[in-house]
Amino acid sequence: MGDNELREYYNRRAPEYEQIYYRDNPERQAQLAKARAHLQRICKGARVLDVPCGTGYWLGYMAQTAESIVAADASLEMLREARSKKLDCPVSWMQANLNNLPFERESFDVICLGFWYSHHPKQSYDDLYDELIPLLKPGGRIWMIDNNPTAEGFTHDPVGHDEAGNRLIRRKLSTGEEYIILKNYFSEKQLRELLEPRFNLIEYVYESCYWWVEMTPR
Repeated sequence: MGDNELREYYNRRAPEYEQIYYRDNPERQAQLAKARAHLQRICKGARVLDVPCGTGYWLGYMAQTAESIVAADASLEMLREARSKKLDCPVSWMQANLNNLPFERESFDVICLGFWYSHHPKQSYDDLYDELIPLLKPGGRIWMIDNNPTAEGFTHDPVGHDEAGNRLIRRKLSTGEEYIILKNYFSEKQLRELLEPRFNLIEYVYESCYWWVEMTPR
């Protein structure tokens, strides 16, 4: 799936996307609550880049403590959903993807990368790091969160791998439309091996449904 196809998938999924956060499962809800609290702590008083911001679920929590936020996403429909929310700090909006972010060096105290790492082609992780790291102020931090297969429920339908070894899964929308998307999953050990060569892991939490990490560049 290329950038255009993935953007179309998220355009179509935007109205129903946040349903994943409200499933009636105490284990999931407890893990999300811990992640939200941690995110609010590291965003306190910070200038934040939220990319991709999606429908603004995490944006709403970081806005309660941040000084200001730039919210970017490649999907206009995701941005439309996010902009409909009432937010508690100044927010600038931008349609942009992670391949060429139009910001000056050392612009942000915190960069939040929510539910994207698993969609990013694994052969391009160094390119992703090289795009994000220069945007951090000295001492700045990157916060990432993503899900494990347990959180997928019935939407987890593997169909194979691409030529680079990225996992492909089938996702079905409430409309019945089906999309094949790139979605990699990681063990706790695999994540450490991917991140530790480039980052110091300040806090690393790996649970049954979700993992998240707060880190600074080495």
